[in-house]
Amino acid sequence: MSVASRGGRAAGTDPEARAREICLRMLSGSPRTRAQLADALRRKDVPDDVAERVLGRFTDVGLIDDEAFTQAWVQSRHTGRGLAKRALAAELRRRGVANDTVNEAVESLDPAQEEETARALVQRRLPATRGADPAKRMRRLVGMLARKGYPPALSYRLVKEALAEEGTDPETVPDPPPDD
Repeated sequence: MSVASRGGRAAGTDPEARAREICLRMLSGSPRTRAQLADALRRKDVPDDVAERVLGRFTDVGLIDDEAFTQAWVQSRHTGRGLAKRALAAELRRRGVANDTVNEAVESLDPAQEEETARALVQRRLPATRGADPAKRMRRLVGMLARKGYPPALSYRLVKEALAEEGTDPETVPDPPPDD
């Protein structure tokens, strides 16, 4: 097979065909945001006007849909990794999703669902902290929730409840720091 007949090399002479090929290859692996595709095209030295035409066409036909991407991302990462709104928003912004789209997607998460997810995370990690003093357990569990983007007040409340349910004396559990 000649180099020109492999598709990728033949497209090298036509920047638009090359841009389409790059985008299709990336989209075949997993959904991507428009910003991620634009960055990839920029790295491959595709002229901006060509990249904009290709990205516009892909958006028109539904191959690029940042709103659908963010909704799926939020549900998947919340369910699978237990991430809270703040962490999800940060991940989406790093992927170049517009703030309005990010805010809409993370606000679709039900606060009760978010609290239940945080509670389940605490219950899953609680046994690994047994044997440590209550203050250390509190720090570890609250820290775990903080890294996943949960607000401090919620984190302290859930950890304190979990420790109390387990039989830890509430007087030995430190109070949360004041909110700023």
